[in-house]
Amino acid sequence: MTPINITRTERVDDIPLLIAQMEKMKIAELMDKHFPAHGNWFGLSFGQTVVGWLAYIISEGDHRLNHVQGWAAGLLLTLNICLKMATLRDLDFSDDRLAVILTRLGNDAAWDGYEIEQGQMLLRVYNLRSRQVRIDSTTAKSYVGVSEDGLFQFGHSKEHRPDLPQLKISQSVLDPLGLPLTTTVVSGEKADDPLYLPEIRKVQAIYQKRGLLYIGDCKMGAIETRAYLANGGDYYLLPLSAVHLSTEVLSSLLEPVWAGTQVLTPIYRPQEKEGEAQELIADGFRIKVTVTATVEVETVAWFEYRSIIRSFKYAQAQERTLVARLEKAEKAIASLNVRGQGIKRLDEAGLRAAVDQILQQHNVAGLLTVTYTVDSQKVSKRAYKDRPAQTVTLITVTVHSTRNIGAYADAVRSLGWRVYVCNDAKLSLTEVVLAYRDQYIVERGFNRMRGKVLGLTPIHLSSTTRIKGLVRLLTIALRILCLVEFEVRKTLQEQNEKLDDIYAGNPKRATATPTTEMMLKAFRGIMLSVASIKGDNHAFITPLNTVQQNILRLVGFPAEIYQAVQLQSVKLVTKMDER
Repeated sequence: MTPINITRTERVDDIPLLIAQMEKMKIAELMDKHFPAHGNWFGLSFGQTVVGWLAYIISEGDHRLNHVQGWAAGLLLTLNICLKMATLRDLDFSDDRLAVILTRLGNDAAWDGYEIEQGQMLLRVYNLRSRQVRIDSTTAKSYVGVSEDGLFQFGHSKEHRPDLPQLKISQSVLDPLGLPLTTTVVSGEKADDPLYLPEIRKVQAIYQKRGLLYIGDCKMGAIETRAYLANGGDYYLLPLSAVHLSTEVLSSLLEPVWAGTQVLTPIYRPQEKEGEAQELIADGFRIKVTVTATVEVETVAWFEYRSIIRSFKYAQAQERTLVARLEKAEKAIASLNVRGQGIKRLDEAGLRAAVDQILQQHNVAGLLTVTYTVDSQKVSKRAYKDRPAQTVTLITVTVHSTRNIGAYADAVRSLGWRVYVCNDAKLSLTEVVLAYRDQYIVERGFNRMRGKVLGLTPIHLSSTTRIKGLVRLLTIALRILCLVEFEVRKTLQEQNEKLDDIYAGNPKRATATPTTEMMLKAFRGIMLSVASIKGDNHAFITPLNTVQQNILRLVGFPAEIYQAVQLQSVKLVTKMDER
């Protein structure tokens, strides 16, 4: 038997796919252009090092600097071949070099230039023609200390951890794939309202045209933001908060509905399958108003279309909350009648004050009718020590609550209503509702950044510049996830296909909307082995299975990107052995 000596073994997994995707996005090329190498930089270029680090982040779900060099040492063949290098070393991914990358990415001017050109290139290469851009912000917590001029500050936490300092990330993304276009990192105590205009201006620099529809939440409703968009030929869609539209104004808008003179237009969810019954999700009406504001000392006037919409599920959820508040208030009021040892007996004035506090606490004033019953009875007290026996009059005040049926009905009919404003006359009521309901697309990207794959939080860096650099690096990784997903889903839709064998334990289950994370897991276990047989080197790679070949086809890459690793590894090993 011919002796076989295994000299090298590497887990290739999804690395060739990820690096091919980044090559298509020209990440290394654009990085080297906007972040030119320092005089002391040698070996792997700045952009190629970023690409290798991003491959590690996405493949391993870890962005820690001190783990990358060890990972690269076990993948030298694969990385050299995929990055088209012959002299790559594990030291090219030392934590010192990666720290320099974060510092450089933290440069605002250089990053803005990269982000604009990267966005323009992606719009062109992927032929992304959507006119809808969504803007939102999130927070990222940390356990680091708070400094006066640092990014981490205490503020309103969207992660429900007000006890931890945080930074804030504002982002614009492109429909429908959620592709990040721009990202801004600010300190955690900043308000959301002023973050929208800077993001919009950066998107305009990428698109270099007007007529886009910007979708945001109620914090985008500042009159300055709406005026800027309307004056510049762009459009906006957002719900108005009570700050911009008071409860009294909303009630006046709904008066014709109560009077039966306002016709409501039904709104249906689109059919997902042919022959499926339409689902009625909301109804509402629209009015046209003229809005005026001042933009840079110039008075601007435009038409705004206000869609007054009642969402049935939102109304049901609000009614459940209202009923729960009523029940809690009724229970709290009933507990005031409990008598016993250690329980203070309240007089009528004290009881009324306690009831008022309960009604305010649960926000049900006017919804409960409260009555008080005063009883008196003679009570005999036996003699005790120096006190003689006596008869006293004991006053007992009892409180009872009943629901005010009329007030409750009025409250229920006012539930579920929201006012959406838009300056685009072409959008129908249905399009307004459905467009805003897709706002979760932005949040999905934020969840990915905080999730297992990108793992932004908790952040343990202390340098403001490097923290910015890390967030920006992870937004590039998020772009990669979005574009792989977009290409596969688009191809599946065009070919009327579904992808199967990507659900663990359920190979027959198929989907037309696979996630990038699911597809990358399918490449786990692809191994490269180099063996010496009779003094000659031979390379072997795990053959691609059907689902792996299918994913490569759908994303637009040939299977040869894996075969190249096998074919070129023999020559590379020979050169490395000679050195």
